[in-house]
Amino acid sequence: MRVRDRVLAATAGAVTLLALATPAASAGTVPVKTSAELKTALASAKPGTTIELAANTTYTGNFQAAANGTASSRITLTGPRSAVVKASGGRTVELTGSYWTLSGFTITGGQKGLMALGVNHTLVDGLKVTGVGHEGIHFQHGSSDNVVQNSEISDTGKEYGGYGEGIYFGSAKSNWPGGQPDHSDRNKAIGNEIGPDVRAESVDIKEGTTGGELRGNTFDGTGQSGENYADSWVDVKGNGYLITGNKGRRVFVHDAMYGAFEVHVQVDGWGRDNTFAGNTADVQAPSAYGFYVVKQATGNKVCASNTVTAAGKGFANVAATPGC
Repeated sequence: MRVRDRVLAATAGAVTLLALATPAASAGTVPVKTSAELKTALASAKPGTTIELAANTTYTGNFQAAANGTASSRITLTGPRSAVVKASGGRTVELTGSYWTLSGFTITGGQKGLMALGVNHTLVDGLKVTGVGHEGIHFQHGSSDNVVQNSEISDTGKEYGGYGEGIYFGSAKSNWPGGQPDHSDRNKAIGNEIGPDVRAESVDIKEGTTGGELRGNTFDGTGQSGENYADSWVDVKGNGYLITGNKGRRVFVHDAMYGAFEVHVQVDGWGRDNTFAGNTADVQAPSAYGFYVVKQATGNKVCASNTVTAAGKGFANVAATPGC
């Protein structure tokens, strides 16, 4: 069963996935068969353009997508899984335009897989991202209202495990633009399969970000490195996130003070008001909690509806919140 079918079956009635608009064949449809054609199509894309990658074809290089679509006329880059966009270094796909849909194809190689900077209302649907030097998919620098769904992410952090996050929202304080918070807000990860060999966190949510959602994802911590404190599936340092209906198995925990799902405070005022509900954690770590929330993190709820097994330290280091 394909990822999309598994997600729909597993989350029917609980998760509402964004639907892909099916573009009609038109003069705006641009089939590309070579790397040069792909670069030209990306550079000349306009609202309503659909760029179609060919099956069983590898597009080699670093590709930039800077054009903006609109709410009513998106730009689409699509292809089957056998269409592979591959780089030997740098950013394999760099997206700086908004209102894009990227669907179906494979991204591999490069230091970064998909790097999105300052983009809004982008949909990533059904991609495979694998074999990347650092993180797989990263939205930062004010990238808001974006969705990553139905995608498979594995084998990240090949150059340095501590930077090998699967999905990454925002920026660490040390990388905030102009020293101000990176308000990459209301981003969602829905129905993705993350791992194995995602060597850092499956999802890293940075300080400065607010109001996002992780729903119906599957985490496999096999191959996690533990480098640079990369020892959980989900590390939340932002505010007001809903983390619900996710399932995980096996996690690397290097210290008895941590867990499979974590909340930290990197900057005063952040790491607050997040809710964990209906998640299933098969932790398989003798020194781990299922959920670990640092004392300074206020207003967080670890609901009694979560299920934790094989966590040597127990359910959580905080009391479960009933009724949620």
